[in-house]
Amino acid sequence: MAAVQVSEAEKVYIMHGVRDDLRLDGRGCEDYRHMEIETDVVSNTDGSAKISLGHTDVLVGVKAEIGKPKAMVPDEGYLEFFVDCSANATPEFEGRGGEELGVELSNTLYKVFNNRQSVDLRSLCICPGENCWVLYVDVLLLQCDGNLFDAISIAIKAALFNTRIPKVHISEDEEGVKEIELSDDPYDCMRLNVENVPCIVTLCKIGHRHVVDATLQEKACSVASLLISVTHRGTVTCVRKMGGGSLDPESIFEMTEAGKRVGKALHAPLMELLQKEESLGAVFIFYFSWDGVKLTPVSSRTSRLPRVI
Repeated sequence: MAAVQVSEAEKVYIMHGVRDDLRLDGRGCEDYRHMEIETDVVSNTDGSAKISLGHTDVLVGVKAEIGKPKAMVPDEGYLEFFVDCSANATPEFEGRGGEELGVELSNTLYKVFNNRQSVDLRSLCICPGENCWVLYVDVLLLQCDGNLFDAISIAIKAALFNTRIPKVHISEDEEGVKEIELSDDPYDCMRLNVENVPCIVTLCKIGHRHVVDATLQEKACSVASLLISVTHRGTVTCVRKMGGGSLDPESIFEMTEAGKRVGKALHAPLMELLQKEESLGAVFIFYFSWDGVKLTPVSSRTSRLPRVI
């Protein structure tokens, strides 16, 4: 993963700031950076979204294709994830430098999202045991400035909300052979229920405290991180410890509670703004600022409508 070199004096300065709940950019320990989300940005996909979290930029595209269901769950569709670490994001990704990180991200995303608790996989079934929808989720890292998991999870939730899957009509000929016909009407489509799709909150242990949405400089001062996926109800669906250091049980409990609190507060305003965008019938870019534990829209704009405050 992308990293920066930080001197011992800088580490002490950052750790003392975190101890006093005052980070380098003026945020508190549980504050997110400035966030921008834009949906429906890639024309040749069934759903897409782009997010900018500080200087971390992520683009997600979702493509629905008909495939064969897995033998263990013949009445469900499934998701496949692929993460491409662009060489423009950081020099470390040049050549094959980003392959290992891409595989690590893909595997983690598969565990977090590809289950019936997160996505209604049964709604992706066409003919049990024969045909189902397979959602190929492609993630492109455009720029890396820390906190990749959080940014990617929010972009995936927005892209899945934006996804429109054509309605399927099944007919049989005289010999009983089934034929699948897809609707050509762009409005005759199926939408996914993304209410239960979790968001990932990554907490980094710095000194005796933990921070949310760590920058690369803060990441260099962290001994270990805890990745927590949280639903809109505050339910934890996945926990993963990252980094070479250790975490004591008390720290794990405190970080888990903080992750649940921050993650739960993130869902409601995110869904509200995505639904507002859809109801207005235009492509909007939303600008967010983190105010305590409440995510509030600062402004919204579109190329076809005047600026709205």
